[in-house]
Amino acid sequence: MSIYDRYAPFIREYIYSRSWQSLRAVQTAAGDVLFNTDDNLLLCASTASGKTEAVFFPILTDLWENPPSSVGAIYIGPLKALINDQFLRLEELCRDAGIPVWHRHGDVSQSHREKMFRNPSGVLQITPESLEALLMRRNTDIPRLFGDLRYIVVDEVHSLMRGDRGGQTICLIERLCAKAGVSPRRIGLSATLGDPESAGEFLSGGSGRRTAVPGIAEKELVWRLAMEHFFTEGEQAGDGTSVFPDVKTDSAPEGCDPGLSCIFEHTRGKKCLVFVNSREECEEVTASLRRMCELRHEPDRFMIHHGNLSASFRETAEDSMKDENRALTTVTTATLELGIDIGRLERAFQIDAPYTVSSFLQRMGRTGRRGNKPEMWFIMREERAEPRAMLPATVPWPLIQGISLIQLYADDRWVEPQRMGRLPFSLLYHQTMSTLASGGETSPAALASKVLPLTPFRNITREDYRVLLRHLISTGHIERTERGGLIVGTAGERVINSYKFYAVFRENEEYTVRSRSQELGTIVRPPPVGEKIAIAGKVWTVEELDRKRRLVFCDEVKGQVPAYFGECAGDIHTAVLEKMRSVLSGSTEYPYLLENAKARLAEARRSASMSGMTEKPLINLGGDMWCLFPWLGSYSFLALERLIRLHCADEIGLSSFSSKRPFFMQFRMKVNESDFFKSVKAHAEKDIDPISLLWPGECPVFDKYDEYLPEELVRKGFAFGVLDIKGMKERTAQW
Repeated sequence: MSIYDRYAPFIREYIYSRSWQSLRAVQTAAGDVLFNTDDNLLLCASTASGKTEAVFFPILTDLWENPPSSVGAIYIGPLKALINDQFLRLEELCRDAGIPVWHRHGDVSQSHREKMFRNPSGVLQITPESLEALLMRRNTDIPRLFGDLRYIVVDEVHSLMRGDRGGQTICLIERLCAKAGVSPRRIGLSATLGDPESAGEFLSGGSGRRTAVPGIAEKELVWRLAMEHFFTEGEQAGDGTSVFPDVKTDSAPEGCDPGLSCIFEHTRGKKCLVFVNSREECEEVTASLRRMCELRHEPDRFMIHHGNLSASFRETAEDSMKDENRALTTVTTATLELGIDIGRLERAFQIDAPYTVSSFLQRMGRTGRRGNKPEMWFIMREERAEPRAMLPATVPWPLIQGISLIQLYADDRWVEPQRMGRLPFSLLYHQTMSTLASGGETSPAALASKVLPLTPFRNITREDYRVLLRHLISTGHIERTERGGLIVGTAGERVINSYKFYAVFRENEEYTVRSRSQELGTIVRPPPVGEKIAIAGKVWTVEELDRKRRLVFCDEVKGQVPAYFGECAGDIHTAVLEKMRSVLSGSTEYPYLLENAKARLAEARRSASMSGMTEKPLINLGGDMWCLFPWLGSYSFLALERLIRLHCADEIGLSSFSSKRPFFMQFRMKVNESDFFKSVKAHAEKDIDPISLLWPGECPVFDKYDEYLPEELVRKGFAFGVLDIKGMKERTAQW
């Protein structure tokens, strides 16, 4: 029988009603694995290729033919917006079949959640954080809720594998299966995985099944790409006549950023997304674009979407963008990067370069649906360097980085591989406390037997775990009972009783911002009463500040002011830096570069050629001032930086050290170039103890729960799990 013939009648009717002429390759591949094997499945296919339907058609067929006695399938999504979107799509598909679809996250009403508890069945869509809350607070209900669980689908699996959140997801799956006594098949979905085989092993951890990773032949996509460069003021790098193709533009309003003016003109009458790399920039760009609407006496056509906004603002933007009759533009961070379908987008903009090829592909994939070609326009903004600025400050790093991300995929189909081998002590604390809270009093040996076998902790020794438990007992996070068992202590209860405990990603201390009956979102570091804040794309005056309840009350005013939501670090791979060096040293012309960008790249190449910065890593900037261009990714750059400052500083007479990670290090030294390399290579060739790359007394609190760990584990986790000493050694060996 064909895959189509295996589908349940209501699914065949669904396909027929949409006039599909045949199944896509991804649907055939998924159906073959799920119908004909007992394997787990990792489905890697481009955005909008139909991955979700491809796996749910066989899953729903099984649930329809043989109804489960509990929830039959769990869908784990990384974003509330993605779950909301998939909920509507699945609910429509399942309505006629009588298969319930439930969703659960922080914005879902309590009444909807309780309905599932009364009638556990069908499909549950949930975030990792809500699944954590379920395991902690309703632990005794798990066998009843999931006793006949057959499938667990993890969407956008690449986004969960970037840090502790992916490890948490695997821990939750393993804990749930152990508690419910089930062994469901695991299914991962992704459009951008650099190493599918290792991702498949990660997905299968503890399941006892292999993971099938079918090769899927996809037709070549034709991209519409454009990249332009703008100085924020003054003359541009080109001749001043550059515009995006096929669009007539007006001159920028006086005093407006020319790059944002370009976006303003080229979104008029169209449905677009504008991607930025931080929540602060999201607020700044939205406020500037709205100000242009006022200056032009045009109605506001700009929405805003980021993780610190209230649910009402996010959902308003999502719903508005789905309206095919409205020509709106939403400025967003990564919150609209993933699989949510917001209709027929005409183009996406990217301000500066994203950090990863994966992110670029995801953002590009927001367009190109419903038969259109994927289309993205890069806007590279740069403040003009001072006339006396040194060489490193004159390089247009975002422009070079953007070209490199595109070419890595266009030339080599390269995407960042997953980072494996970390020592997730912060996650270990979290899962220890969660396991203890959900199970009650437990002996130390029993607790270790529940936590340490979880797949993410395979590199953690029993001795390290003993160190952790002793510390948590000494600090009151865990207490010993008279019988020798362990329970959550008073200090631990203060941590786990907050709803923020369910998440393992780090958050700043946030204040909720309100204006009358509206909840606008959250900020960190609120200003004093009378000062202004920026949120939801507008400016507000603080009228009242309640620090005890962490509330900010405000009224809307005119004007502009910077927003602050906390630090946002980038993670850039060594392959990106190496491609950047190749772009700077080469002569290749890129067809998507427009006039200003071409001219700015030519300027940068002339500077690179004259200075020799792409040919030799160390450049003299004058006198005893030097600049090192190692062309290394974030974590190996950090290891090299620490090697130089901690091991080589005295030998080379190092002073005035500063760095712009991961692009360059600038410093003064008393030795010549030859002695510098001799010192660095000699120390790099040694058998380096990673702990020696930490400052004396340094305790680098890097992840969310590091502050509750013993100092020795924090130092070990950073030194062995974050610093890429191997990558650093490989680079210095080439010098």
